[in-house]
Amino acid sequence: MNTFTVKDLNKDLDTKALRALFKMDTVRHIADMLFNWVVIIGTIVICTKFYSPALYVFAVLVIGARMHALAILMHDATHFRFLKKKKLNDLVTNFVSMYHLFSSIEQYRQNHLRHHQHLNTEDDPDWFVKLGRSAFTFPKTKIEFLLRVLSYLTLVQGILDALWFLKRFAGPAKEEKTSFKDKLPRLGYYAVLVTVLTVFGGWKLYLMYWIVPYLSTFFMYQYIRSVSEHFGELEYDHLLTSTRTFKFNLIERFFLAPHNVGYHLEHHLYPGVPYYNLPKLHALLMQTDTYNSKAHVTVGFWSGLMNELGGK
Repeated sequence: MNTFTVKDLNKDLDTKALRALFKMDTVRHIADMLFNWVVIIGTIVICTKFYSPALYVFAVLVIGARMHALAILMHDATHFRFLKKKKLNDLVTNFVSMYHLFSSIEQYRQNHLRHHQHLNTEDDPDWFVKLGRSAFTFPKTKIEFLLRVLSYLTLVQGILDALWFLKRFAGPAKEEKTSFKDKLPRLGYYAVLVTVLTVFGGWKLYLMYWIVPYLSTFFMYQYIRSVSEHFGELEYDHLLTSTRTFKFNLIERFFLAPHNVGYHLEHHLYPGVPYYNLPKLHALLMQTDTYNSKAHVTVGFWSGLMNELGGK
C-alpha cells in the first residue's frame, strides 16, 4: 500500500475546523437511540393492530433496519464517542443496544479496534475472516449479489451469520479476563427478559417482531454494509482507496446506512469524529486536492454500488 498517511492529509486541512469536528453531542446520540426505539415499538404496535402478511414483511424490514441503526450507534460508543465516563458509556450502550442484539460492546470493541489498527491486512480480524468466503468473493454479477441478499429473508443465512458472529465474538481476548461481577448486568438483563416474556405471555410477539427481524433483515443489512465498505471494485493501493464512502438517498440511508455510517472512509481516517459530524468532515476533506481526486466515493445503491461488484 502507498505510504500516504493521515498526517499528509492534515497538512492541507484547516486545523481549527478539523478539531471542532471531534466535539461530542451526547444529547444528539441519546435522541437517536430513542428515535430508533420509537420506530421499532411504533412499528410493532401498528402491525399487531392492523396485521396483514404484507404489513408484517414491511415491519420486519423496518425493525431490522432500526436494529442495524442501534448497532451503528454502538459502533460510535466503541470509540468512546458517546459518554465521557467509559464505564457508563459501555453500560448504557449495552442496555440500550447490545444486550438486545445478543452481544456486548466489550466483545465488539476487541475485534473492531484491531480492524482499525490493521486495516485490510492479515492482522485485521474483520478482513481476514472474510477472505475466501463466497459471500465476500468478488467479482459477482448483480444477480448473484441480489440472490445472496435475498437469501437472508429465508432466515437460513441469518442463522448461519449469527452462529458465525457468535463464534467470532464468543469471549474476551486472551489477555483480558471477565469476572462474574462484570457479567452480572448481562445475566440480569436476560433473566428479566425471560421472566417478563414468560409471565406476560410475550414469547410469540418476541419471536415475530424481534427474533425474525434479527435473523433476517438485521444480518442482511449488515452484509450489504460490509460489502459497501470494504469489497467490490476497490484498489487497496492507497489509504484513500482502502475503503469506500457511499452516499445514499434518504430511503437508502434509512434502511442501509443509518446515522451517517456511509461515510466510512472518513471514519477510518478520523475515528474520533462522531457520526453526526462525518458529513462536515467529508465536506472539509473534499476541499483538498488529494482527497477530492483520490478518495473512493460511491453514489447510490442501484446507481453506484451495484455497478461496482465487478460483474454484469
